[in-house]
Amino acid sequence: MISLDTMDILNLLPHRYPFLLIDRLEEVEEGIKCVGFKNVTINEPFFQGHFPGHPIMPGVLILEAMAQVGGAYIAATSKAEKEQVTYFVGINNARFRRPVRPGDQLRMEVEFISTRRGIHVFFGKAYVGESLVAEAELKATFVDK
Repeated sequence: MISLDTMDILNLLPHRYPFLLIDRLEEVEEGIKCVGFKNVTINEPFFQGHFPGHPIMPGVLILEAMAQVGGAYIAATSKAEKEQVTYFVGINNARFRRPVRPGDQLRMEVEFISTRRGIHVFFGKAYVGESLVAEAELKATFVDK
């Protein structure tokens, strides 16, 4: 099993501040799953407008964080070429269960489902503590830079 820190993730993904939404990967098991973490702080730029006085992490960014876990997973398990970048190509059955607020640690469990015609399919679940906050089927592919 592989574990990756922020510096490792920066070598796998093209995302940078303020759009890199994962801090650490654990339990990277090729062909099976990956677990990623995002420490949500009040310093996140999106909290300035979403929502003043009642900060909530936008659901679309929770989905993006899960997609980044999936992209880093594929890159870490050597299924992507060095000169390729991840494109998020689909979301199915997204559900949001509860808000994510400053101070929460988002734990994303992304399970590998299949690869067909260059499209990688994952099922992701995001948790805060033991509470499920979001889930979705995610699809991604790799294209040349």
